[in-house]
Amino acid sequence: MTKVKIHSKEIPVKTIARLSQYRRALLICSQKGKTHIFSHEIAAIQHVTAVQVRRDLMLIGFNGSLKQGYNIHDLVNVISEILDYEEGINVAIVGLGNFGRALFNYFYGKRSQLRIAAIFDNNMEKIGTEYNGVYCYSPYRVEEIVKRENIKIAILTVPPNRAVEVAKKLVDAGIKGILNYTSTPINVPDNVFLDEYDMITTMEKAAFFVKMNEMK
Repeated sequence: MTKVKIHSKEIPVKTIARLSQYRRALLICSQKGKTHIFSHEIAAIQHVTAVQVRRDLMLIGFNGSLKQGYNIHDLVNVISEILDYEEGINVAIVGLGNFGRALFNYFYGKRSQLRIAAIFDNNMEKIGTEYNGVYCYSPYRVEEIVKRENIKIAILTVPPNRAVEVAKKLVDAGIKGILNYTSTPINVPDNVFLDEYDMITTMEKAAFFVKMNEMK
């Protein structure tokens, strides 16, 4: 999936990701008492170009003024209308090892529209335990709990050798979006959103640019 249709317009998925980043930056600026912002200011915060910011905002039909820039309150509302699901979306963490727990702590309570509703882990000492009020279930109950709690998104942090098997189980249970934090690539049907985070590739990319800079 490279584009999504919003208000009869096709918007690249990368633009959707940047809109989320813009909103976080705008909320921080608003908390500091700022009411308006220019494209070059957003660009500096997000490390993109001002042209890219203006292009993204034009795609969602939002314009600023030459004198004041963009109204932060109004822009946040427009982005929220695009990104947020009216009744919110329930999320599950699948795999509560050290990394899974770190992701749980990072995501928990960050966005009111994204609620962590369940945790799944096969460790008997964790099953039946609550973490900040979120219950940990056996993976054998995935289908039951996903349907009961109306969970749409799963954050996958299981051991690499179980990633494919667990991902299939999640899709079969009705999950519509998977964030794969394992090192194993997975395949999902076209109607399921997949984003994969390969930490090794990211580290190698960083190492490459460090090497290139030192060679100058």
